[in-house]
Amino acid sequence: MKRYVTTVATIFLAGAAAIPLTHAQDLKLPPSMAFTAYDTGSSGFNIAVGVGKMMKDKFGTDVRVLPAGNDVARLAPLRAKRAVVAWMGTGSYFAQEGVFEFGAKEWGPQAIQMMLSTVDCNGLSVAVAKDANVKEWKDFRGKRLGFVVGSPALNQNASAIIAYAGLTKNDVKIVEFASYNAMWKGVINNDADAAFGSTVTGPGKELETSPRGISWPELPPEDKEAWARVKKVGAFFNPYNVTCGAGIDASKPLRLATYPYPIATAYATQSDDDIYKITKAMILGYDNYKDSAPGATGLEIKRQTMKWVIPYHPGAVKAFKESNHWTAEDEAYNNNLIKRQQVLKAAWADYGKSNPPSDDAAFLKGWMDARKAALAKANMPNGFDD
Repeated sequence: MKRYVTTVATIFLAGAAAIPLTHAQDLKLPPSMAFTAYDTGSSGFNIAVGVGKMMKDKFGTDVRVLPAGNDVARLAPLRAKRAVVAWMGTGSYFAQEGVFEFGAKEWGPQAIQMMLSTVDCNGLSVAVAKDANVKEWKDFRGKRLGFVVGSPALNQNASAIIAYAGLTKNDVKIVEFASYNAMWKGVINNDADAAFGSTVTGPGKELETSPRGISWPELPPEDKEAWARVKKVGAFFNPYNVTCGAGIDASKPLRLATYPYPIATAYATQSDDDIYKITKAMILGYDNYKDSAPGATGLEIKRQTMKWVIPYHPGAVKAFKESNHWTAEDEAYNNNLIKRQQVLKAAWADYGKSNPPSDDAAFLKGWMDARKAALAKANMPNGFDD
């Protein structure tokens, strides 16, 4: 896969609001850092660039944003210590759980932890080309759904959305693409009919202005059975009234779905002090990047999703406490998630010692059985029963 590296602008904007020196002078960030994010033009990439520019302007740190087409490619530089932050979606959850591509021998459960995440006016769902004439999700049967090779987050999420109508991937035509951008281009070029993404993703605007147009079939929350099907496939989704994005009129909110995206993530093994400084810089510099990209306002400390499916990094927790945004209940919830990561890590180590099969498919099946047993013994939910 061809890799592009974007260097965040280094020009200081005259007149930009300044962080009080009493705060900024105490934060010494590295002279340079690398972030990973989804492809160029995605909302995650654009937000990462905005945050990086703030760090250059206010802290003198050069930030490179490395676009990657799937979750494995996005986490690999973080694991190899070539990046310090990965701006993830639900791939962070799948990596923690060691499922899908992360159940391979080269990966296993990853102790991924949050710093800040975004929930804003946008939603996360499957966009459908308007000329496909899909008014409700039941109309999507037999249509072409884009998947991205090596991206369990995108593929599982798309499957969760169509589950609203009781559809599975066996009820549609799966079209695989090499990357997120390639998938959206495929919809524009009529190689597929639908793609999962944020309503404010850049490619969504391209689809809206293309001859095919864009639509977002709704997921009304009053249908409890339909939403139970969604959450069985994607436990991290919640109903959400969406007011911004491609083809969306703010005065007429759409009943879609959301979860925190993008999520600034790090490994548990990364220095508490380093992660504290990066998180603190994002908190202090909020006013300087909140308008840099659609969705960036959702990074505000007061808007954080405090009880999600992966824990906050101890360094981030320190920054949260200093902002008076951390409770004893948050602490208990976070500790339980950290314990879950420890259970999964131990289960992976034990599985590796059990002489697992060399065949990839058999290896994954054996791991999923071992994982299920370990979580049951710890009295923790599996989350991937099927």
